[in-house]
Amino acid sequence: MSDLRDAAMQSKAWPFEEARRVLKRYEKAPPEKGYVLFETGYGPSGLPHIGTFGEVLRTTMIRRAFEVISDIPTRLICFSDDLDGMRKVPGNVPNQERLKEDIQRPLTSVYDPFETHESFGHHNNAMLRRFLDTFGFEYEFYSATEFYKSGQFDEVLKRAVERYDDVMKVMLKSLREERRQTYSIFLPIHPETGRVLYVPMKEVNATDYTITFDDEDGREWTLPVTGGNVKLQWKPDFGARWAALDVDFEMYGKDHSTNTPIYDRICEILGGRKPEHFTYELFLDDKGQKISKSSGNGISIDEWLTYASTESLSYFMYQKPKTAKRLFFDVIPRAMDEYHQQLRAYAGQSADQQLANPVYHIHEGDVPASDMVVPFSMLLNLASVAGAEEKDALWGYIRRYAPEASPEANPQLDQAAGYAVRYYNDFVKPEKTFRAPTDQERAAMADLAEAFGSAEVALDQIACKNKMMGNDEPLPEADFADGDFLQSVVFAVGKNHGFDNLRDWFKALYEVLLGQSQGPRFGSFAALYGVQETRDLIAKGLAGDLS
Repeated sequence: MSDLRDAAMQSKAWPFEEARRVLKRYEKAPPEKGYVLFETGYGPSGLPHIGTFGEVLRTTMIRRAFEVISDIPTRLICFSDDLDGMRKVPGNVPNQERLKEDIQRPLTSVYDPFETHESFGHHNNAMLRRFLDTFGFEYEFYSATEFYKSGQFDEVLKRAVERYDDVMKVMLKSLREERRQTYSIFLPIHPETGRVLYVPMKEVNATDYTITFDDEDGREWTLPVTGGNVKLQWKPDFGARWAALDVDFEMYGKDHSTNTPIYDRICEILGGRKPEHFTYELFLDDKGQKISKSSGNGISIDEWLTYASTESLSYFMYQKPKTAKRLFFDVIPRAMDEYHQQLRAYAGQSADQQLANPVYHIHEGDVPASDMVVPFSMLLNLASVAGAEEKDALWGYIRRYAPEASPEANPQLDQAAGYAVRYYNDFVKPEKTFRAPTDQERAAMADLAEAFGSAEVALDQIACKNKMMGNDEPLPEADFADGDFLQSVVFAVGKNHGFDNLRDWFKALYEVLLGQSQGPRFGSFAALYGVQETRDLIAKGLAGDLS
């Protein structure tokens, strides 16, 4: 353990770098509360999206890294801001007309358009907890509604009354002139309508901890700030929550970064110590727009898990958190393949390399072996040429390529085969566009088919290429079951037919034979699909039967 801790204290992997910053908070004395508190926030104004998952995952990775370098206990709170008023009706839910009646009511008082839970907030909280539980996160769930109403927030709310002018000074500096005239850090919840009111304060009384205001109809009200009668505006709420819970670490998206000094200062005014922060870049949809809960753009958790494993999603989330990432369906195949590449590399790496490997953080140090004897991208192309509707159609090819493989012995591969068939049918098949070959491409493909049928012709092609390139290496042994040998034949045929840029040659193979502009390493694909089957495919492509 000491060797692991020593290596972790030097690791440049971002979870360890962040964990060391948290540890530095307590280099002089351990936390009085007895643990280090990590927090993630969630606004249940719409259905949970994949970015919410990423925030909890990344925070968990930092938490686990902290536990490697320190013996201080940890907790993780997932805090739902469900007392917020619903500002607009999300565009991706049913019964929208009915929802309009509840505009500005707290989310836990808003009608559930799915009619499965007590409120829209309760529904979205349940969805959040379901997918966090699916991934096995260890966390404690906090509802802002319960937090305010139960009295857990009362002491900090009273402090906010006592130090109202100081907190207001922080906030007013950040507001436009017209907003300053009516702004208050307190949002009363109307005793009759239940709506969250954005109204100026007539009085903030530090003697009895009440606020006095006029509602939209001009009627005067006085309410205690405690007991869930009043909530804080969202920026003060951030800092007040940190102070109330003594939060040590919270990450959030780049869109919050300009508010960080506000959150921090309010936390300090209310008697807390500002936490460590980590700002991540935003996720973008296929059009480059920020993904959001209300519009439902981008990919949902359930959609990703329809086409790929949970681990591939975790891998995607681990990569470069400070770089904006396009999050759409076309990123899935690469995430699947790169995750398994890292799994295969892990066992042979040094301790330092293992701590920097994403799979260490995905699996919390208990890293499994990969049984993917066929890459996911290759399974996709196999599904394409086989016209597979079920994963069983792929297993005949897989067994011939890797006789020792089976669904029982290779559960990851079996699962991936199912994902590949679904992904192919939903995304690849509708976009396939075959074309006829040019004269140069036709001649080259005809020679490739001939070379795949004869060891003599295949070796002649390689010898011709070697002579052309001034290469006097001995010829390889002809092995038509070996993807590397077949790839060398494909390479040689392309060179011999004048493809100076071999990318053009491989692109031609993909477009004519697979109906797509990109594809697998063609020799490995031929070994998997079968050499004779590949020759038949070439014949169909040259005859125009594929298009």
